[in-house]
Amino acid sequence: MTFDYDLFVIGGGSGGVRAARVAAQAGAKVALAEEDRYGGTCVIRGCVPKKLMVYASSYPQMMREAQEYGWTVHAGGFDWTAFRGKLHAELDRLEGIYRNILSSNGVETFDTRATVKDAHTVRLASGGEKTAKHILIAVGGHPVKPDLPGAEHGLTSNDIFHLETLPRTMLIIGGGYIACEFACILNGLGVHVTQYYHRETQVLRGFDDEARNLVAEGMRASGVNLELGADISEMTPIEGGYRVTCRDGETREFEQVLFATGRKPNTGALGLEDTGVELGDRGEIVVDDYSQTAVPSIYAIGDVTDRVNLTPVAIREGMAFVETVFNGRPTPVDHKLIPTAIFTQPEMGTIGLTEEEAREAGEIEVYATSFKPMRQSFAGQDEKVLMKLVVSKKTRRIVGCHIVAPEAGEMIQLVGIAIKNGATKEEFDRTCAVHPTMTEELVTMREPRQDA
Repeated sequence: MTFDYDLFVIGGGSGGVRAARVAAQAGAKVALAEEDRYGGTCVIRGCVPKKLMVYASSYPQMMREAQEYGWTVHAGGFDWTAFRGKLHAELDRLEGIYRNILSSNGVETFDTRATVKDAHTVRLASGGEKTAKHILIAVGGHPVKPDLPGAEHGLTSNDIFHLETLPRTMLIIGGGYIACEFACILNGLGVHVTQYYHRETQVLRGFDDEARNLVAEGMRASGVNLELGADISEMTPIEGGYRVTCRDGETREFEQVLFATGRKPNTGALGLEDTGVELGDRGEIVVDDYSQTAVPSIYAIGDVTDRVNLTPVAIREGMAFVETVFNGRPTPVDHKLIPTAIFTQPEMGTIGLTEEEAREAGEIEVYATSFKPMRQSFAGQDEKVLMKLVVSKKTRRIVGCHIVAPEAGEMIQLVGIAIKNGATKEEFDRTCAVHPTMTEELVTMREPRQDA
């Protein structure tokens, strides 16, 4: 059978674009369809604009520090409109780069929605059908709101970058990393932020307890009104904002409400129910270790598979797909020991098992220290950092590392290389410290915590 293409990619995010480009470079005839903007969640409504907002929100703290270091600082208010305009211009520039990557590698693009008709056929919303030997689905996911009265009036993370003005007050609902990151960002930009998390336990569930406790402590110290055990039951529009009612009957008023209550894969109305592709309980596409679905010619990568929903993971899955299908080298995707950063203030970097997970897996030693770093201490600030290693007693390998500190994301990227390659505590000990730095503590801690 003759096909129009060797590969048709549905979705122009980071994973889909990488797979399309590399497959084309391998000699495949490739097409890609994207119904929205090229770059996907990461570039257009996620990692990139969020990180730029993190930078913008950090300047008040920097200016306070500068004064303590002898600088005379004259700062005006934050101009959201000016920042937003420059932000959108940067996203436009990045989208142009993504489009150019595809065109310069000979990938034919369709700016329209595409759905799957059968194992080898894609239907375009703009009209017509295209056939392909292989179909790769990389359509990502979307934020969801809870099913409660008035929730349709709330914002999601997609909306933050398009606000006409910053509100004076905002309620953020959720306890995951997206909720916590935006709470810190908006607080830094001058918004009075309240964050509700319905669980009585700490925010950032699933992360190391000691690390997330320190993050929450820092958030509160910086001005975020973090309330645990607060569960919203409805929201009602009022003049100038919304009245929010909790399940215990308490009511509060806010100008805006942001729901950061989870994401779901974009598999709705994609046509998969007629193809034999299996979907999971959350609507995710079920794939094997090689990203292949129950239909041999159809593959899926990225957030639509709901494995590890991170941009670098989607890119790696796309690369592994090309290696497997077009380069003849079957390559499973390794989802273990992935370094991760949470861009809260303070920032967290983590890789491997939490202390709690490691204890369940076997005997461990915990090496940890929390202290005021030199820079902040000199400026008279109480902010503390955490350096923590979780070590297997049996293998001596470091099975987890958790850092809460400025630039923790940069630190965990480098530490992750060593841990991914099986570094032991003794190998860390043999590494000479760089002084004075915060991370020198990772190679100078000699005695395990006694309660371990």
